[in-house]
Amino acid sequence: MAAAAWIAAAYFLWQTSVPEGLDRPDVQPTSLFPTSTLHAAREYDRFIRWDFVVAQLVILGVVAAYARYGPRFVRESAAGPIGTGMLLAMLGLGFIWLLQLPFGLAELWWQRRHDVSHASYGQWVVGGWFGLGGQFLFVCLAILIVVGLARVVGDWWWLPGGAAFVGLAALFAFIFPFMIPGQTPLRYPELQAQARSYEQELGLPHIPIRVQDVSGETTAPNAEAVGLGPTRRVVLWSTILSPAFTLEEQEVVVAHELGHHARKHLLKSIGWYALFAIPGAFLIALITRRRGGMRNAEAVPLGLFALILLSTIALPLQNVITRHMESEADWVALNLTHDPGDAEALFKEFTVATHSDPSPPTWSYVLMETHPTGLQRIEMARAWKLREHAAP
Repeated sequence: MAAAAWIAAAYFLWQTSVPEGLDRPDVQPTSLFPTSTLHAAREYDRFIRWDFVVAQLVILGVVAAYARYGPRFVRESAAGPIGTGMLLAMLGLGFIWLLQLPFGLAELWWQRRHDVSHASYGQWVVGGWFGLGGQFLFVCLAILIVVGLARVVGDWWWLPGGAAFVGLAALFAFIFPFMIPGQTPLRYPELQAQARSYEQELGLPHIPIRVQDVSGETTAPNAEAVGLGPTRRVVLWSTILSPAFTLEEQEVVVAHELGHHARKHLLKSIGWYALFAIPGAFLIALITRRRGGMRNAEAVPLGLFALILLSTIALPLQNVITRHMESEADWVALNLTHDPGDAEALFKEFTVATHSDPSPPTWSYVLMETHPTGLQRIEMARAWKLREHAAP
């Protein structure tokens, strides 16, 4: 029954406005980009890919060792099982942060070398340190929930615990817009007016558009749809509003982000999170039974390892889901703008600006790509154009 309910929920969440059997033309990268550009993109991405893979393997190996030997670091003290569990979890998280540090610095060095990032090494480390503080707070709350529930309901903690984590995910999505620094209102009247027109066509209420100043950090263009209900907004990176992008291309970006809101992708993301979090909590409860279950603080390192391992295993499927929603947002943008030419130009510029390989190796695409490739997005724009011309 649980499996049937999972499949039914997944089927509902998977529904899309992209036509089934869309005939995408076969586009070769060499027809879009010079050979030198493709070579540079593949060289850039190759370093990023292997930096990511080696980092994941090192983290999994060390956290596996911590799962075995971690309880020796902190014995139960006056803090009690919950406090001891928090200490063990924070110690493990500290190990992960230290392990990620050299790989993150290597990626930053590579980005600076290719003029993708302007951030200093000190800024990056300090930002990561403050981010670690936020993670510590979240871990403390998670351990409080898990160990507290486990001591009350035993190995069935995963059921109310999974529901609690889904609630926390919804809360985070609701308040996240207020956590983005450097936001200012959009001051481009033409773009703002076009956004209002798109909102009316999509049946959306007014959704504020904010600009995040990232000029001191990166040259990469980006935008995002964030928030739920009254906190919904579209955030454009300041790089999108540079002269490198025309007004028509900026309109495609805004239409894409409004498409996320119109198709309720943020709510769907929480739904997908629930479909992973609740079974994941069950598996963690099952795995940690060998240490007495999550009511026992000594099971926390093993639970942390199980969480990271399950997250890594689920990564390809999660990427499929996000690529599916991004494709739908692209389709919504094409239907709003009726401008496949500028959509194609935008995707080309994105690919060049971020040094992205428009046709990455399959293993990299499966493990790392949260968006369709530049080539796939261009093929969709051309498919939309062919479909419109073929319509009676």
